Amino acid sequence: MSETTKNPITQYLRNLSIESLNEMQSEFISRASKNAHLVLLAPTGSGKTIAFLIPLITALQENIRVVQALIIVPTRELAIQIEQVFKGLKTPFRVSTVYGGHSSKIESQSLGEAPDVIIGTPGRLNDHLERGSFDPSSVRTVILDEFDKSLEMGFQGQLKAIFKSMSGEPRFLLTSATALKKMPDFIPFSDYRTVNFLRDEVESKLELRLIHCSSKEKGETLMRLVAGFQNESCIVFCNHRDAVDRLSTLLTDYDYSHSVLHGGLEQIDREKNLIRFRSRVTNLLIATDLASRGLDIPEIKQIVHYQLPPKEDAFIHRNGRTARMHAEGKAYLILANDESLPEYVDRFVEEEKVNEKLTPPIRQEWICLYFSVGKKDKVSKGDLVGLLTKKGELKSDEIGLITIMDFASYVAVKSNLVQKLLPKLKNERVKKTKVKVEEAN
Repeated sequence: MSETTKNPITQYLRNLSIESLNEMQSEFISRASKNAHLVLLAPTGSGKTIAFLIPLITALQENIRVVQALIIVPTRELAIQIEQVFKGLKTPFRVSTVYGGHSSKIESQSLGEAPDVIIGTPGRLNDHLERGSFDPSSVRTVILDEFDKSLEMGFQGQLKAIFKSMSGEPRFLLTSATALKKMPDFIPFSDYRTVNFLRDEVESKLELRLIHCSSKEKGETLMRLVAGFQNESCIVFCNHRDAVDRLSTLLTDYDYSHSVLHGGLEQIDREKNLIRFRSRVTNLLIATDLASRGLDIPEIKQIVHYQLPPKEDAFIHRNGRTARMHAEGKAYLILANDESLPEYVDRFVEEEKVNEKLTPPIRQEWICLYFSVGKKDKVSKGDLVGLLTKKGELKSDEIGLITIMDFASYVAVKSNLVQKLLPKLKNERVKKTKVKVEEAN
C-alpha cells in the first residue's frame, strides 16, 4: 500500500504543490485531532487556510447529501480565496460559496443540492438561512476565519442569528490575526483551547522608514518613492476610498501602472484588479485596509502608509503584508508637514530621503489577457496553456499566472508578445467552445 493510499492528506497537499506543513499548521492540525473547540492565533499570511481545511476535510463523511460544515469569513475576497484552495485540494467533497455581489438565485440552486461545505460571509449566509436555502441542522463543523475582522466589521448580529439556527452542537475552529481580550457572549461555546503563534510577529524583521514632505508634494513624493522600487511589488495604503481614487487619478496621469482595491468597487472589478496584481501585471496596489488581511497576496517587500490609520491594529495588519514569518521588509510612513505621527508609533523611526528626480515608470513585463470561457465551460488551466503554446506558439516561461473564474479566465503573458499573439488566437476554440481573447481592461 502506497503512502498516498494510507494517508490521503499527503495527496491533497501534493495537489497544491505543498511539500510539507509549516510548524504552525502541524501543531494546529495535531491539536485539532484531540480538542473539540480550538482557537488559532497566527499572523496574516502564515498559512491558516491549510491549517483549518485539513481538520475540516478529515471530519467530513463521503456520500451523504447534507451540509456538513460552514466556513464563515468577513469578506468576499476571502471566501473566493478559500474556495480556490479547497477545490485545489481535489477532495471528493462539494463546496458552494455565497457572498454579496453574487447572484442569490444561482447560490440558492447550488445550496439546494446540499454541498458538503458552504463558505460565506455572515450577511449572505444569514439571508439564505432566512429563505430556507439550506438546512443547518446537519452542520457538524463551523470555521470562523479572521474572526476578529468579522467583529471589527460589525457582523455580531448576523453571526448570532447563524449560531441560533443550528439545532445540533457543532465543533468550532476559530482563527484570528490578533489576540481577543474577551470572547463575545454570543459565541456558543466557552470551553476551548488556544494555539498561539502570534509570537512570530515579535521576530519580524520589518524596518520602518519616515519620509517628510509638504502637503502639495505628497503625491509626487509617493511616485518618486515607488519608482525607486524597480518594479518590486508594493501596496500603498490610504484610509478612505476617495483618497484611493484621487491617488489613482494622479498615477494614471503620469502613466504609472497600478491596481486599486476598496469596498466601493464592483465585485468583478475587485477580482480583476487583484488578479492583475497577483500576476505581476501591475506591481503597485493602491488600497484601503481591505487589502491588509485575509487576501491571497504574495509576499510584499514594501508597504507604504500614504495615510496613517487612526488605530494601531490597522497599522499592524497593514505591516503584516510584509516581513512575514521572519522575512525582511520595509514599511514607509509618508508624513506631510501638517501631519504628525500617531501615539502608537512609539519608537524612533529612521528618516529616509527619496530620489529628487521623478523618473518614468519601468515598462511592465506582463499583460493580462481575457478569455471568454471559464469553469462553467469545463475549462482547465491545461486547456488554456495548450491553446497558447500550440496556436499561440508561446513557450511555457512566456505564460504567467492563470486564473479561471466561473464565466471567464485571465492569463498573464509577456507584454512584448501580445501584438503578434492575439491574431493567432482569433476564432479559436477551447473544449469546442469558440473563445474570445483580448487584453483585459
